[in-house]
Amino acid sequence: MGSSHDGALGITFKVVRVLQAVCLISVIGMTANFISDMVKSSITPPQVLVGTLSVTCIATLYCAVTFILYLDGILPLIASAGMDALHLIAVIVIAVVVGKPLSYLNCELIGKVTESSGFAFTTALLKNLDKDGGKLGYSHWVGASKGYCLEMKSIWGLSIALCDMHDLLVAPVAGEGPKRYREMKSRRV
Repeated sequence: MGSSHDGALGITFKVVRVLQAVCLISVIGMTANFISDMVKSSITPPQVLVGTLSVTCIATLYCAVTFILYLDGILPLIASAGMDALHLIAVIVIAVVVGKPLSYLNCELIGKVTESSGFAFTTALLKNLDKDGGKLGYSHWVGASKGYCLEMKSIWGLSIALCDMHDLLVAPVAGEGPKRYREMKSRRV
């Protein structure tokens, strides 16, 4: 099995896992805050936010468990790389789905609305609530205030950073892993 002292790969694994945990906990906090504000307003949270919260909670647990197993020397990096590849796919989906309506949004312009555009937003909001039974897409919430906009853009940015971190763990291990596995197997025989 792998040791907790695997040179550059081991150090990279530990540093990236800590950074992933920080990003994941930040995403959980911001997403939960966003959902909490929606629930307080009697709005059903959109599936994209519930999905984001679910995936990040699972990924946080996975990061903690694999970090502990790695420190104990019972987690081979090649096995971790396979699971990281699956988490990479989930985080890419989050980044794309969350970022789709945000990519063209300028948060600095949100607070600078005229009375007519504020009235139009409020009217559209009330019509959607009456028609859809309290469901409102998160893209409507993001445009409601500069704070919400910045919060969602932060979640999006951290999701992109998580994609990079998962890729950073998968790429070197995927190339190095089979060679190490063959070396370890030949030592046992």
